[in-house]
Amino acid sequence: MNDCSVGSTFLTDSLELELKTEWCKPPCFSCAFDNRGGKKFSGESYLASGALKRLVLNLDPLPTNFEEDTVEIFGIEWVTETALVNSSRELFHLFRQQLYNLESLLQVSCDFGKISTLHCKANSIRQQCVVFLHYIKVFVFRCLKIQDAESHIAVHPYETLEAQLPSVLVDELHGLLLYIGRLHEFSSINLGAFVNQNQNKLFPPSWHLLHLHLDIHWLVLEILHMLGEKLKQAVYGHQFIGLTGDNLTNVSLFEEHCENLLCDLLSLSLKRYDKVRPSEPLLSDHCSCSCMKELWVLLTHILGHRHKWSLSESFWNWMNKILKTLFETSSEQRSIPAIKSRDPLGFSWWIITHVASLYQFDRHGVPDEMEGVLEEQLRMYLHCCLILCEFWEPNITIVNILWEYYSKNLNSSFTVSWLPLKGLVNIKSPLSMLEMVKTCCYDKQDHDLSKSYSSFTIFLCILAKIVKKAMKTNGPHPWKQVKGRIYSKFHQKRMEELTEVGLQNFFSLFLLLAAVAEVEDVASHVLNLLNFLKPAFRTSQRALIWKGQMAFLLMYAQKNLDIGVLAEKLSYEFQEKAKEFLVSKKEEMVQRHTLWTLLSIYIDGVQEVFETSCCLYPSHEKLLNDGFSMLLRACRESELRAVLSFLQAILARIRSFHQQLCQELQKENVDLVVQSSLLAKERHLAAIASALWRHFFAFLKSQRMAEIVPLSQLADAAADFTLLAVDMPSTAPSELQPQPVMSIIQMFGWDDIIWPQVVARYLSHLLQNSTLCEALSHSGNVSFQSSTIRSWIRCVLQMYVKNLSAPDDLFIDMNPEQAVEKDYMEQLAELTRLIFKLSEVKTVFSKAQVKCLPTPEDPKKALVQFLEAVGLTYGNLQTLSDKSAMVTKSLEYLGEVLKYIKPYLGKRIFSAGLQLTYGMMGILVKSWAQIFATSKAQKLLFRIIDCLLLPHTVLQQEKALPAAMLTAIQKSLPLYLQGMCIVCSQSQNANAYLNQLLGNVIEQYIGRFLPTSPYVAGLEQHPVLLALRNSSTVPWMSSLKKCIIQVIRKSYLDYKGSAPIPRLAAILAFILQLFKETNVDFCEIELLLPGILKCLVLISEPQVKRLATENLQHMVKACQVGSEGEPATQLTSVFRQFIQEYGIRYSHQVYGILEIVATLNQQVVVHLISTLTQSLKDSELKWGIGKNTEQRETYRKLLSHLGQVGQLEMQKLENDNT
Repeated sequence: MNDCSVGSTFLTDSLELELKTEWCKPPCFSCAFDNRGGKKFSGESYLASGALKRLVLNLDPLPTNFEEDTVEIFGIEWVTETALVNSSRELFHLFRQQLYNLESLLQVSCDFGKISTLHCKANSIRQQCVVFLHYIKVFVFRCLKIQDAESHIAVHPYETLEAQLPSVLVDELHGLLLYIGRLHEFSSINLGAFVNQNQNKLFPPSWHLLHLHLDIHWLVLEILHMLGEKLKQAVYGHQFIGLTGDNLTNVSLFEEHCENLLCDLLSLSLKRYDKVRPSEPLLSDHCSCSCMKELWVLLTHILGHRHKWSLSESFWNWMNKILKTLFETSSEQRSIPAIKSRDPLGFSWWIITHVASLYQFDRHGVPDEMEGVLEEQLRMYLHCCLILCEFWEPNITIVNILWEYYSKNLNSSFTVSWLPLKGLVNIKSPLSMLEMVKTCCYDKQDHDLSKSYSSFTIFLCILAKIVKKAMKTNGPHPWKQVKGRIYSKFHQKRMEELTEVGLQNFFSLFLLLAAVAEVEDVASHVLNLLNFLKPAFRTSQRALIWKGQMAFLLMYAQKNLDIGVLAEKLSYEFQEKAKEFLVSKKEEMVQRHTLWTLLSIYIDGVQEVFETSCCLYPSHEKLLNDGFSMLLRACRESELRAVLSFLQAILARIRSFHQQLCQELQKENVDLVVQSSLLAKERHLAAIASALWRHFFAFLKSQRMAEIVPLSQLADAAADFTLLAVDMPSTAPSELQPQPVMSIIQMFGWDDIIWPQVVARYLSHLLQNSTLCEALSHSGNVSFQSSTIRSWIRCVLQMYVKNLSAPDDLFIDMNPEQAVEKDYMEQLAELTRLIFKLSEVKTVFSKAQVKCLPTPEDPKKALVQFLEAVGLTYGNLQTLSDKSAMVTKSLEYLGEVLKYIKPYLGKRIFSAGLQLTYGMMGILVKSWAQIFATSKAQKLLFRIIDCLLLPHTVLQQEKALPAAMLTAIQKSLPLYLQGMCIVCSQSQNANAYLNQLLGNVIEQYIGRFLPTSPYVAGLEQHPVLLALRNSSTVPWMSSLKKCIIQVIRKSYLDYKGSAPIPRLAAILAFILQLFKETNVDFCEIELLLPGILKCLVLISEPQVKRLATENLQHMVKACQVGSEGEPATQLTSVFRQFIQEYGIRYSHQVYGILEIVATLNQQVVVHLISTLTQSLKDSELKWGIGKNTEQRETYRKLLSHLGQVGQLEMQKLENDNT
């Protein structure tokens, strides 16, 4: 059965008790509970649950139950506030029916195969019945209204029924008592239980029936008492007459039932007494189970409460009246069963003795174990004694007298419920145990000692004071007396009797003895005594035992003693538990929690030992055994945090010890003996350091890429090991030799495979150590500063990498700065600040002739500034050797830069990462253009372009690129185009492949960024145009424009047949915008004009015609300005070629186009008259139909726009008879 969660011991006499708000299981009798720890009654009993207290205080019986509108009773839903009024007879009928069902189960044979089913059925019936009786209590308390009997006002039928309810309840309860019969009539049953494979107790139906009878007998008393309290008057029954012949009332029924119950309980006790040996009566209990005892206690309290308010006789009056009948010979005795006792006088003494002992239980069933002296009084007495001990001579007799008492009560917690306690009840750690004992040893104590400390703690203060004073006066003899008296009380039986509280008091006592006397003798004796504990108890209280042993270990360390003996035993147990922790399954939460509790006690204790020790002995190494290697592999993240914090504390302590030793050894005139001692300590320290390398560093090394290890602590621990390698390089393992410091930095600072969060934090730790940085910078073996700068660049570029493992929609519309962990951004800012302090970085900025930011707060801006400074530095160099060295150094800064950005280019798209990648690489390409122009760096440029601008997905025109990728490219493309153009113009050797790459990039992205509608206004932000616009004054940018025009001609205007390419209007708009923003060259017009004319001839789409016409007009005007009024020869030749190609077949279109040209530049068309006339004649000759009147008319229209020259040509045509 589940215990009700209502607290018992700490319920107060307030008007209302604070209980949990969920449905609380109603209390009932149960002896199926674990009585270990001194519990006398079940947690769901009427005492422990607080039900009795609520009854006598007239409080709501179950304040959190029956709160809903309906309640299920006997499997039927009833209206909570009216069911008992409307259906009381039916409910009691159903109640008796359930009783019958339970009684029927007694007829079924009860064997192990059926017990589970029978137990469940019987338990279900019992719970339904108990719930119904509790419902009656709650209804009487909450819903029953007091009716005015003298009122003559017409009432509702429900109110009539409600007024009759008290009488109905009296009748029904009386009938129920008659139905179940007397308690002593219940046939003897087996109270034993079956135990299944899950260690659950299963009881037969007879057990449930007996305990239901007990519930009924008690709850009837509760209901009758509550009726009297509610109505403040007698309630008369209508169906039954009392035994005296009077009308039955709630009062008479209560007294009659009390008398019957007491008689029945005495009768059952009499049966037990008659079976007891005459020599052992007081060793035998008068109750068959704890439920009978609880019923006795309940009767003592309820009758005592009612007698207090003159509602009934006292409990002992009842007992006296009933016991007298034992000595009567008349057969007219009314209540006592017909059982004769062989010894009525002996039984009377026996039962009175046992019943009197029940008065030790309060209304919660908690026994008073003070044996007549209250704890608060005892505290005051001992406090007075302690004060007197300060003035009087030490008297060992005081200790002996007090020890006699406390040795018998060692399992007591010595608490006072209404006083706070600072004492030894809940010790959290070994250090707190030790601190409490030290407090007891103070010469002066607080004046309010009795309020804050238990009497046992004050006894320890007295013990410490007397022993210290006695030893100071009389030497070791008093200590031996006290030791003998205390040691003699502990033997195997006494140790086996200790509870958890007793064991805690045991450790407190012996820790105090160790603190004031012989610590090694006391500790050795404690270890021997602990071996007496039962294995089961030792297992359940192992945490407390470890705390106690660790407290002794701490005391050894504080007294600068060798901890070898204690350390060996405790470290072995730790190793065994670590092994269990390693093999335990992750799902076994309870076992893992238990083991981790032990392991954390050891870890915290060892840390305290190292931090407390004045010097380290070889025995300290024993505390750092292979258990840590196993533990680390089994830990989850939260557990790893604790272990790594421990590691950092130990590493810091060892380095501190080493620095002290070095200072001592460096002193002048050191004595040889002292020097020898210091060297021995250094060897001890080296052995401990080697143990840390052995058991911890290998794990850190293996977990560099594992996410289970907290990244910040991984970096911190690695940095601490690096500093340990600086101080004590010989202790590092062989795989790190001969340069352990550089090996560790390579692993955690420069290795590209580990998390940038680890790298940033790790390098920040190292760079803060200026002495170390200076030494590494001048080591000459590895370029420390260059490698560190490379790692910093990687950390900045990969600031968003960790977000790629998050769900796709997690960072949509998120500020890029918010997408990076705040801690990492702060760490990256700190690393950036330290990087800018490096001499190599300062040199770069100095040679670049730009100011270095003293405290760069934004890592991305700082990286941009650094990259630009590198490019400027290279440009300012003069000699070839300096430039070659700078190229090498620059490439060293970048490292495998494409690997750093590769995570952003996978299937998982993260816009902030893509923007950072494309933007930073664009700045790199542009600012390092002169570096990339060298043959040594050009391969990297090719890889950057192929990877970022021309990947396989871009070349697949039918596939759309992700929006985030397109946005990133659009923003950064001008930088790439400008940089590539610079490289093309400054390349050390002509590079056709690079020019081809530039053309491919332009070809891919001109079309991708064209607006959906072909309007010039939408082209202002086209990245290709921006590349030209932002660098229009740079001379070598004309090559970029030339490349753009060549791409347009080849990809968009050089189409076959009359079918145009898609989005022709948009490209025409682009060309128009290009010419508007830049100066037009004749050679550029010569490349594009044929395509424009072709569009005008072949395409009839209005938008295309309009844009092509605008382009034509712009080109003609530009040529007219460029030739200073004279027709450009290139322009004339283009039109001549155009006439020859399209004049015969598309003569009307050609004449129309030339009319437009003539309005802008008449001379251009004048120079074409001979070509046009010849084209006309060739056309008429080809078709063979003579003069083409329509074509000639169109031609005359064109000629009419050409002034006098045109008129002359028209005259010639009319006179021509060919």
